[in-house]
Amino acid sequence: MKFLKIFLPLLFLGFFSCTDLEEDLREDITGQQAEELGDVDALLKGAYESLRGPFQAQEQFWALQELTTDEAIPPTRGGDWDDNGKWRAIQTQTIDAEHGDQTSTFNNLLQVVFNATNVLTFNPSPQQAAEARFLRAFAMFAVADGWGQVPFREPGENLLQAPQVLKGNAPLEFIISELNEILNDLPDGPASIGNKDAARVLLMKAHLHNGVFPSRESPKFDAGDMNKVITLADDVINSGRYSLSVNYFDNFAPNNDQISTENIFTNANQGGASSGNVRSRWMSTLHYNQNPSGWNGFTTLADFYDKFEDGDIRKDNEYPGLTDVSGIHAGFLIGQQYDQDGTALQDRNGAPLIFTSDVSLIETGNNLEVTGIRVIKYAPDYVSGDNADNDYVLFRYGDVLLMKAEAALRNGDAGTALTVVNELRANRGAPALASINLDVMLDERGREMFWEGYRRQDLIRFGKYLDAWQEKPAGSATQLLQPIPNSALAVNPNLEQNPGY
Repeated sequence: MKFLKIFLPLLFLGFFSCTDLEEDLREDITGQQAEELGDVDALLKGAYESLRGPFQAQEQFWALQELTTDEAIPPTRGGDWDDNGKWRAIQTQTIDAEHGDQTSTFNNLLQVVFNATNVLTFNPSPQQAAEARFLRAFAMFAVADGWGQVPFREPGENLLQAPQVLKGNAPLEFIISELNEILNDLPDGPASIGNKDAARVLLMKAHLHNGVFPSRESPKFDAGDMNKVITLADDVINSGRYSLSVNYFDNFAPNNDQISTENIFTNANQGGASSGNVRSRWMSTLHYNQNPSGWNGFTTLADFYDKFEDGDIRKDNEYPGLTDVSGIHAGFLIGQQYDQDGTALQDRNGAPLIFTSDVSLIETGNNLEVTGIRVIKYAPDYVSGDNADNDYVLFRYGDVLLMKAEAALRNGDAGTALTVVNELRANRGAPALASINLDVMLDERGREMFWEGYRRQDLIRFGKYLDAWQEKPAGSATQLLQPIPNSALAVNPNLEQNPGY
């Protein structure tokens, strides 16, 4: 449809020539004709698929949420992983307004907002409209999280004018209002589409951050917001649709759509046919001589790894369909690595492939291939290969329990928080905690949610994002927001650069 192709490129930023646009409209179909031709199912499917770019690619939203934190580091290994220093800028929180990957992330998230809004212009059914509005709210939350400003258009607005920009409290106020309006029109499932429980989880996150996004240096947690988080969590818990999975890593397996009992909202992939870049979760960390042959890149930091106790399944698991096929364990890979027959692997120089806890942001010498503890959260799909079948997990039940516990703790109910966290830990094979406070709560969120794209958000909410850690000095308040890309500022006068950039 030519009408759609005209408006797709960076609509919310205004990246188009008004003169050319008017000429194309005159030469092609009218808006009314486009509405008559519109296939709402296809447009909605396209909106879901557009989540793959910003969320599944290793260099976009995931990188900004994880490589800026104490959970992950992208070492430059000789000539590998240098890329003109872009990875080092992410790790040290020194991204500027010209950084290509953060610009692409900003644009691709707004593309999801556009695609979802576009569905609303083609007379969708109540459920289709609700799903589209949920997707729009989901992407808007990510933009508000990263940049604090959200370009926005209502359906039918004049496309020749720059979109308005929601700032301060406005993004979360809009998201909360939207989700409450559409909740009854959403289906109960499945996880691969916007559903009632996915909306509840997003509402939980919105209320949890209601006093954080507008004031990141001094977050506030209103008791009313925390009570809403708890009530929404109980709605999900009492629905009977979810339970903690028998094996933690079932939630991320190639057939997780069939075996996970936790996943609430996922970005669906179909092995061999229609798939995103979920493979980057294992390819970016595995060594060249492992199966599959990886890219020898990202690792975790020793201080983060040390937060896990022995026996915790999240730390080390011989996962069926993974370890028996490749020798690789799920969780964290440290020490000598083996193949599926127990044969010790070597690096490309013939030295033992022994992953070390030591890692530097810039690696030199003969240890380029072994430094750093590797992370495997998603089991590789050995059947579908590069077109992996693992559905990408966006919301799951374990997070619901932890958000409930956090909200209870912030409201002074440490007893409920401890009970909920220990229920989770028992399932994961970790010993019960004797007590809990905010520091322990943050550590448990790290153990449960590692490498799922929430650590930056968590560290900001707990007031730890600007701390110093290995290979990263203490930061300044400027870094609590990402810079608005210069290309976006150039075309939308309603945007303004965030302080300090």
